Amino acid sequence: MKCIIHELKGYAKELILIVLTVIGTTLCTLGLPLLLTRLIDTTIPSENIAGVIAIVGIMLALVVIGVLCGIATSHLSATVSMGVGKRLRSKLFTKVQTFSQTEIDAFSTSSLITRTNNDVMQIQRFLNQCLRIAIQAPIMCICGIILAISSSPNLSAVLVISVPLMAVVLVMIGKIAIPLSTKIQIKIDNLNLVMREKLTGVRVIRAFGTTKFESERFAEINKDYKRINMKMQRTTNSVMPVLTVILSFTAALVMLMAANQFANKGIDYTIGEVMAIIQYIMQIMMAVIMLTMVFIMLPRALTAATRAQEVLSTEPVIKNPEKTKRASGLKGYLTFNNVSFTYKGASVPAIRDLSFEAKPGEVTAIIGGTGMGKSTIVNLIPRLYDVTEGQVLVDGVDVRDYDLDDLRSKIGFVPQKALLFSGTIESNIAFGDDVANEYRIEEAVRIAQSYDFITKKDEGFESPISQGGTNVSGGQRQRLCIARAIVRKPEIYVFDDSFSALDFKTDKALREALAKETAEATVVIVAQRISTIMDADRIIVVENGEIAGIGKHRELLKNCEVYKEIVRSQLGEEEAK
Repeated sequence: MKCIIHELKGYAKELILIVLTVIGTTLCTLGLPLLLTRLIDTTIPSENIAGVIAIVGIMLALVVIGVLCGIATSHLSATVSMGVGKRLRSKLFTKVQTFSQTEIDAFSTSSLITRTNNDVMQIQRFLNQCLRIAIQAPIMCICGIILAISSSPNLSAVLVISVPLMAVVLVMIGKIAIPLSTKIQIKIDNLNLVMREKLTGVRVIRAFGTTKFESERFAEINKDYKRINMKMQRTTNSVMPVLTVILSFTAALVMLMAANQFANKGIDYTIGEVMAIIQYIMQIMMAVIMLTMVFIMLPRALTAATRAQEVLSTEPVIKNPEKTKRASGLKGYLTFNNVSFTYKGASVPAIRDLSFEAKPGEVTAIIGGTGMGKSTIVNLIPRLYDVTEGQVLVDGVDVRDYDLDDLRSKIGFVPQKALLFSGTIESNIAFGDDVANEYRIEEAVRIAQSYDFITKKDEGFESPISQGGTNVSGGQRQRLCIARAIVRKPEIYVFDDSFSALDFKTDKALREALAKETAEATVVIVAQRISTIMDADRIIVVENGEIAGIGKHRELLKNCEVYKEIVRSQLGEEEAK
């Protein structure tokens, strides 16, 4: 609950007003039985019409004041709870953006979505109820007990039985509800996971005809969620009937005690006194019931708060150093010095003892078989992962010594999976540089060979892009991602297998246009096709995470068997010779 308490500090004024309005509501409620006693026992029997009117008027005034205070309390508690939810949700989103892939994998994407949305919603609901009830109920309970005892200590003794009985019920409910709340949130994570996989992989699911299997898989998880939720509902729903029975039992017991004491001890209670005692006891019991409602919501809120706190307290593996450095004199120089990297939980390194240099005006290509560590190499440049051993230097400075924003501003990164965001074509390209003008955006799409297909669309650059870019082809998506990197004019271009969806003609035209744009920049290309990288100034051949050869195309054909085999498989025996 630390994160909730911390957020509440920003609402001190609202909390003070909530306390004042709650006290106003409570005093108005507790004042009614006193006036009712006076009305029944004194004013009505004496046929004092003016007194009756005066007391009834005061009672109505108290009711109105109590209602107004209640409305104010509801408004203020909603303001605080929604404000806390908004700030907490923003903090979670901001925190997640600092996570490396290691932290995202540890939590899972679906769980992070659940924690940001569903868990924060649970906290909001709890706060909204708690701020109104948790303050009012104790005040009403304490004041009610004092007034009940002062009116009749004998009849008030029934509370010694009723209140502890209610407490026992609450403790028993809590022991069952808290573990169930944790299970429910985990089940929601699983539901979100399956739904996310279903929506993102819908084309593959349909293509392989596994729609029925996925529906059954979802139905099973949904059934499991329903089972846990039903158990939770049965537990919480049993509270009100039990408390209502205790409440009715208490009222009946008060009347029996009054009758017994009148018959055996000659203690004469007036009707007004008995009604006042019953009302005070009822108010005390209702306060306990209100607290019970908060108590029912508490387990899920605690679980939600714990899960939110887990995210907020997680320190990302990759973060800004305490003392950052800036490059001086150099621009676009990239160096790998004896770099090794091992993924968390892996038994062997993904890359081992890797060393090479890439300079401005040069194209460095990385090629190798699937799973040989090519993408891992380029992911180390913008610090998507940190090296296990060795150094990655940009402009002579270790990337771990850079401010992350400064480092990544030097790099135009096109990932292996071409990803676009919901919006327009123009907004996706400008994502690379939010101050880019129309001329620069048009220039970038021309270089990326995207201008023709964009202008053929009815809305041109304002054409909508759906989430993930699913409403454009794979080749179009790749070219738009390349344009997004070009528009920022970085010092280092990194293309992680970013030409695979292009036909040979478009690939050739794009590389020719790109060569002019990147004449003074460093270019690193990961590719599967020999035709894409055969003109590179430097080709690095990777085999099992190690360098099998470095050189130009013809040099590697002479002295690197791994490269020769790749060429042979793609271009034939004659080219390999």
